[in-house]
Amino acid sequence: MNKRVMGFAALSAAAALMLAACGGDSGSSGGGSGNGAGFDKGSTEIVNPSDAKGGTLRFAISANMESTDPGNTYYGYVWNFSRYYARTLLTYAAAPGEAGTELVPDLAADMPEVSDDGTEWTVKLKEGLKYEDGTEIVAEHIKYAIARSNFGDQALPNGPKYFQQLLDEDDYDGPYGGGDPLEGFDAIETPDDYTLVFHLKEPFSDFLYVLAQPQTAPVPPEADKGEQYQTRVVSSGPYKFEDDYTPGNGLVLVRNEEWDPDSDPIRTALPDRITVEEGVDQNEIDQRLVNGELDVDLAGTGLGPAMKGKLVADEEARANIDNPTTGAHFYVNINTKVEPLDNLACRQAIQYAVGREGIQRAYGGELGGEIATQVLPPDIPGADPSYDPYDAASGKPNVEKAKEKLEECGHPDGFAVNIGVRSDRPAEVDAVEAIQQDLAQVGIEAKVKGYPSDTYTNTQAGSPDFVAENKLGLTYYGWMADWPSGYGFMSSILDGDAIKQAGNSNIAELDDPEINKLFDEVVSVEDPEEQAAIYAEIDRLTMENAAILTGVFQKSVIYRPDNLTNVFFNPSWHMYDYMTLGTTETE
Repeated sequence: MNKRVMGFAALSAAAALMLAACGGDSGSSGGGSGNGAGFDKGSTEIVNPSDAKGGTLRFAISANMESTDPGNTYYGYVWNFSRYYARTLLTYAAAPGEAGTELVPDLAADMPEVSDDGTEWTVKLKEGLKYEDGTEIVAEHIKYAIARSNFGDQALPNGPKYFQQLLDEDDYDGPYGGGDPLEGFDAIETPDDYTLVFHLKEPFSDFLYVLAQPQTAPVPPEADKGEQYQTRVVSSGPYKFEDDYTPGNGLVLVRNEEWDPDSDPIRTALPDRITVEEGVDQNEIDQRLVNGELDVDLAGTGLGPAMKGKLVADEEARANIDNPTTGAHFYVNINTKVEPLDNLACRQAIQYAVGREGIQRAYGGELGGEIATQVLPPDIPGADPSYDPYDAASGKPNVEKAKEKLEECGHPDGFAVNIGVRSDRPAEVDAVEAIQQDLAQVGIEAKVKGYPSDTYTNTQAGSPDFVAENKLGLTYYGWMADWPSGYGFMSSILDGDAIKQAGNSNIAELDDPEINKLFDEVVSVEDPEEQAAIYAEIDRLTMENAAILTGVFQKSVIYRPDNLTNVFFNPSWHMYDYMTLGTTETE
């Protein structure tokens, strides 16, 4: 017998906006300050609700987009943004607060049915869904999308590999070998055009969240160009590419007339056009947001240090600022393979040498984040904020303990180490400079190596070979949960089985047998308290390995222009929910 996995009933985007208006005119296009705006309002409610259509919604980002291909990305902002043109099997409700964490059907007609043993998941698709060219979206296209992003030597390098890890598939070599691209891929069955049956190796209680990831966005096989598919992704959503996309030249989206709004309760599709500028300096982005020349900072991480301090101190400007807890942990990977950090005592020396106050200051003090003492953010079950093995909560370096550990690891006078950072992110650069200064106090000479963020997670920090060749013993990093559980937060960054040659997120290259075993065991555990205890143990073992130098649990300081409508922070995307945004600057 199958059992249907139920999500809580979620409001449609339109209904949520109506409720947020509290009986007011949902079609109002009044400015933010005149329609319920105020400091941090967008963290818990919809600011400036409106169903007015038209105009251009303007995004900008300080780097190039990692990839516009939904199957080849691991940045949260792309997962959020790509929904404009890529629908997935499931998605998250369009609502602020806890309601925004509920999974709801997108391409799926209903929530999946699961076999009694938990290894067979059946998803039925809505019928009549179309791509931008009018051809029908069918189940085999979703199966193909999963194949190209997860299987074979030529699988797309960015993004998670959960399907590869979980599906009961050992012999399939991927779709790019010639011949029938799906021949031998038996772990996903498509008995008809509207049914997918997923066969797992073993029960995995969090599989619903995997079905919401962008790798389930359909791809017609004849349109696929591997990594070059990003130049023109075939749209299944309300917008399509106006022209071929060339990284660095920006992106323009226009309406997809084949999208059926009646099939889609999530996307309001208010703007007529959506534009993205790439490679814009962060300070310029911030200034243009304030001047009304931009609507959204695509990266979703908030204002840079200069503008943040200025606007927070301005009482009038504060009414346009949101300060949500994002669920992100910004930290340093301490690579367990690069000498001399392959020595535990040397890694512990770094833990004691770095005061977390400097990292917190880089994000704007307490307004920008809470000092982290362990890996898991406080809102993830299993987190224990009282656990603090390196006295991180004090914020101060412990020079004496650091020198003791240097003596123990055979480097009493310190050593040299390289530290990688995304050079186009000012807060991260400031944090690394503070870390560099603290390490210098105990004789550890840290040389900063800057890289662009669009390649950092794949080509530099995300490549174990590059890390080894360039002796990147330390790498500054930020991580948000792939979904709100200990597994969703920690498995990709701490499980030895998750280490891969490109797009690697376990940048510390932590491969601890006990931790790996706990990850293998927890996937079959259904009791939430037992799960939380296992995640707490994984966190503790990671800190004992000194593989993660904790930093801050981020709070964003996000500027919300007056002309931006339907603005709210969605905790599942860790930023504003882009699918409901509109603008009063209509044409």
